[in-house]
Amino acid sequence: MSEAIVSLRNIDKRYVRGKQSVEVLQGLSLDIPKGDFVALMGPSGSGKTTLLNLIGGLDTPTSGEITVGGQRLDKLSSGGLSRWRANHIGFVFQFYNLMPMLTAQRNVELPLLLTNLSSEKRKANAVAALTLVGIADRAKHKPSELSGGQAQRVAIARALVADPMLLVCDEPTGDLDRKSADEVLHLLQILNREHGKSIIMVTHDPKAAEFASRQLHMDKGSLLEAGAALV
Repeated sequence: MSEAIVSLRNIDKRYVRGKQSVEVLQGLSLDIPKGDFVALMGPSGSGKTTLLNLIGGLDTPTSGEITVGGQRLDKLSSGGLSRWRANHIGFVFQFYNLMPMLTAQRNVELPLLLTNLSSEKRKANAVAALTLVGIADRAKHKPSELSGGQAQRVAIARALVADPMLLVCDEPTGDLDRKSADEVLHLLQILNREHGKSIIMVTHDPKAAEFASRQLHMDKGSLLEAGAALV
């Protein structure tokens, strides 16, 4: 088995709401090998989006160890976590999160504004990412001029433009019709198989999950045995 890009040990996550403590994840341990394409499934409230946010560095555990790409995330300060996240993780969300007044190209360039790249290099990298996802011909279009499937391809290009070690996708096809969804999922499959991108995708859709290399199932804050790499 290849080295783990994600390693979690005894992860607990609790949220305090008023006087009530809500346990979302309980003693969760998991290894995800480099180059894997994982579909994370489970009913609403099972903790899958919380788990995705922890792996992507958007949240921190109450206790336990999270290592992604050799970096212990639970040891980083909030500022250190933000810098790490910007350099190593590509995010794809259900509703694209594109800036409506910017063209596709400028949307894709946004993560590169945090780097020292020149404007010419940022543009070149954005065009390369749009070409990779098959939508370079829409580079000058604004989100309102794109279909849902095209907008999600732009969002994927934006996630890829800084060459992240890991793509984390939260319901990336939840707002798309079946045809557009399958096209986006096929693109993710190509990025995984032909370009070696490691991908973790939360989805409610069993058809979407079939595009992944394997499926992990969660319920009540824990991984179920079937299909999970439990340690």
